[in-house]
Parts: sequence; C-alpha cells; structure tokens
Amino acid sequence: MSDTMTAIEITSHGGPEVLRPTTRPVPVPGPDQILIAVDHAGVNRPDALQRAGAYNPPQGASDLPGLECAGIVAAVGSGVTRWDVGDRVCALLPGGGYAEYAVTHGDHALRIPDGLSMAQAAALPETFFTVWTNVFDRGALRGGERFLVHGGSSGIGTTAIQLAVARGARVFATAGSPEKVAACAALGAEAINYREADFVEALRAAGGADLILDMVGGDYLPRNIKALADDGRLVQIAFLQGPKVELNFAQLMVRRLTITGSTLRPQSDLAKSRIADALRAEVWPLLDTGRIAPVMDETFALTDAAAAHARMEAGDHIGKIVLKVR
Repeated sequence: MSDTMTAIEITSHGGPEVLRPTTRPVPVPGPDQILIAVDHAGVNRPDALQRAGAYNPPQGASDLPGLECAGIVAAVGSGVTRWDVGDRVCALLPGGGYAEYAVTHGDHALRIPDGLSMAQAAALPETFFTVWTNVFDRGALRGGERFLVHGGSSGIGTTAIQLAVARGARVFATAGSPEKVAACAALGAEAINYREADFVEALRAAGGADLILDMVGGDYLPRNIKALADDGRLVQIAFLQGPKVELNFAQLMVRRLTITGSTLRPQSDLAKSRIADALRAEVWPLLDTGRIAPVMDETFALTDAAAAHARMEAGDHIGKIVLKVR
C-alpha cells in the first residue's frame, strides 16, 4: 500500500468547481479506528454545505468531504476487535470519504448486506443512520401511525419511506415532479406533488400526520404544524429554505405537539455506535432479504465529484448519488 492517495479537496468555499483532485497522505487509524480502502463513497447534502462554507467539520475530523463509504478494511487500530483486515464494510465517516482511503471508528462500520454491491452499500450509512435516529428514536414512529416525509425522492426520503412502510406506518411523501411522485409511490407512499396540491389539506383530510420528517424548513414550518394531528411530532433535520420563520407556539400547547430535531455529524462516537447497533438488529435483516434497498441515482468517478455535486444541487436526482473510487 502506498503512503499517499488521491483525494478530492475543497480548494475554497464556492460552487462544485472548487472540488479538485489532490494527493494526500494515507490516514493512520487510531486505537479504536479502522482504515478502509474506499471502493465507493456516498454524496450527501452536508458535503455540498461544507463545500459552500456552511457546515464545518467537527474538531479532529478530516477536512475532506465525504460522510459515508463502502470498501475493504485495510488496517485496524489496536483496540478494534469487531473487524479484521479484508472485511467488506460500509461505514459512517466523520469526513474524508472522497478519497482512496478513509478512517472511522470501528463501531461505526457495518457489514455489507447480502446481495448488495459496493455502490449500493456506500449509499446506506449516512441516510440510514439519519433516518433511524430521527424517525424511530426521536420521532418514535409506530406501526399504524400516519407519517409524512418531505423530499420523498431524496436519499433520506426514499430510505424513510421504505423503513416506515416496513414497520407498518401509513406513509405520505411530497415530491416536485411526476417522475419523483411515481418513485415515491412505487416504494409504498401516498405521494403528493407539492406543485399541484397542498400537503396540509391532504394530511388533514387523512386525519393529520402523527409524525413529520422535514428537511425544508422556511415556510414549511407553520404548514407542518397545521398538518400534524393532535399529539403529533415534527422532526427537523435540515433547513433548505432557511431556519427562521414566525410561528404561533400556542398551537403546541393546545394540541400537545412536539418539535424536535438533530444533526448527525456532531454527535458523540458512543451515540453513533448505539445507532449502528440498532441498525444491525432492526434494519440489516430487511436489507439482507431484499425487503428494502437503497434507491440509486447516478455513479460518478471520484475525479468527477464536481459533476456529482452539480447533479445533486440541480435537484433532478432520485435516490442516492455515489462516487466510484476504485
């Protein structure tokens, strides 16, 4: 193994064009870390935010973008007992996925599910960690409840639809084109084209949402409150339209509503390890049997990371975009 590797760095804050290939030293795993020879890396919205200067990496994390990957364990730290060199894994990363090698905590890696390719496996960690902790831990979604996910054709959305359907919820999803609506419907959601219909009216007609997962923010916030059933919960995971809005909080009291949210990357190693344990027990069996699977959009070469970001930000993709590293 060489001491250096090809990686994609953020040369300055800006558009996709600031992503450029570079040569970096291969990282060395710490005592509880593993080194992964990256085969494919996932592309996610936080990568674009970091590129634009709106989402700084946590202290000690790589400055390279990339929060998930799939590949082969190339080295293990002295305290790692779960993995051996040569194991096939997909992993949540603190950063650094747009590279030939990446390091992460050993407990944040999971085996590649049966029948899935490296490309598919690279599309799992960031979205599945995010959906599990927000929809089922914080949101406490139960079978029989009504669940609305905005951006239903995104990586997060397609994952949330499948997991919620698999656990017996009645799922609604918003999307902005006939193709995206069809993709959501194919996964089992009652899909709403937000350009043609009011999701608030649709949910109120169904009895209101028991849980909403939102990444839009902005003027969706008061509309989400209206779309919730009494005792409903709103989980916020991003603010594509901004985090500030005027909101009548009296509705929370009168209707006993809950607003919560989280971001994944700044959470502790222990918190992420617990999410990984839940995924191993509750979700990986569904992936092994093909009950659920990542929805894949397009694969780009590592050196075409700028084009991958341009596609993601254009908003035409359905499912996950990944980079082929090897």
